[in-house]
Amino acid sequence: MIQVIKTNEKNKLDYLYYKTDDDDIVNYEILREKNTWINLTAPTDEEIEALEVVLDIPQEHLRAALDEEEKSRLEIDGDIILVIIDIPIHNDGDDKCSFTTIPLGIILLPDNIITITIDKFPLIDEFIKGKVKEFFTYKKTRFILQLLFRNTSYYLYYLRQIGRVSDVVESRLKKNLDNDELMLLLELEKSLVYFTTSLKSNEAVLDRIMRMQLVKKYPDDMELLDDIIIDTKQAIEMASIYTSVLSSTRDAFSTIMSNNLNNVMKRLTSITVVLAVPTIISGIWGMNVLVPFGESNFGFLSVIVISIVLSFLIALWLSKNKML
Repeated sequence: MIQVIKTNEKNKLDYLYYKTDDDDIVNYEILREKNTWINLTAPTDEEIEALEVVLDIPQEHLRAALDEEEKSRLEIDGDIILVIIDIPIHNDGDDKCSFTTIPLGIILLPDNIITITIDKFPLIDEFIKGKVKEFFTYKKTRFILQLLFRNTSYYLYYLRQIGRVSDVVESRLKKNLDNDELMLLLELEKSLVYFTTSLKSNEAVLDRIMRMQLVKKYPDDMELLDDIIIDTKQAIEMASIYTSVLSSTRDAFSTIMSNNLNNVMKRLTSITVVLAVPTIISGIWGMNVLVPFGESNFGFLSVIVISIVLSFLIALWLSKNKML
């Protein structure tokens, strides 16, 4: 899908062009319009080839963000600047609060800016729907910074969500140890690993933007870049702390479950020992030989009493030694 958006003279967004896979009308010449934002969502081969021809962009730049394993980076090719960053997403349809990251491609041209994603995401929708203040398509450098800032905000939002979910899971585990809750902790921990790796990669891109002085020396833009770097470092620190806490929590509850299982096995073994006493005694007195009380009218009762007394004494000893 292709969307071409431009800020008009009244600083409002005009949607110049919108094409989906079902559209029959194709007018790629609108891509030549200057000071536009071209948004590609899961683009087809035809759309990529059209952009390559109309705007003279190498296909490898356009396809870079379509690879889910693509790492964050900044690349300069003549007057084309390619920025790849990782954006956080919630796995749709997953009730386990699972998160991952996918690449977002940003291509800065002399007259246009292009964004490329493999699917629709809230981060891009905020700009398309005009929810971001002071967003203008002709301020391309600031647009990139706004994307980076909003992206970091999503990381912080999802990290806080992970923190809240982990607190709820921990409370549940204190009441009832369950494998499903431990698996949820593992899922959250895995999400944090994705976040930490992606945030560090994004931080490297930000450092390179700062070193290469790609941001023009406008006070507002420099201040925004500083905010992005600070928030990114904060997100990395939060992810690291949450990872340590979740790992410790999961290990602690795993140990508790293991100890509980050991206690159950110990009690079952002790009960088996206690119940074995009457079995042994009855087996001995059941032999076809002369035994004590064999001729007594109270022989059966005597054997029962002896079995009960011995079982009680053994149970008492096991209990004092915390084995029962």
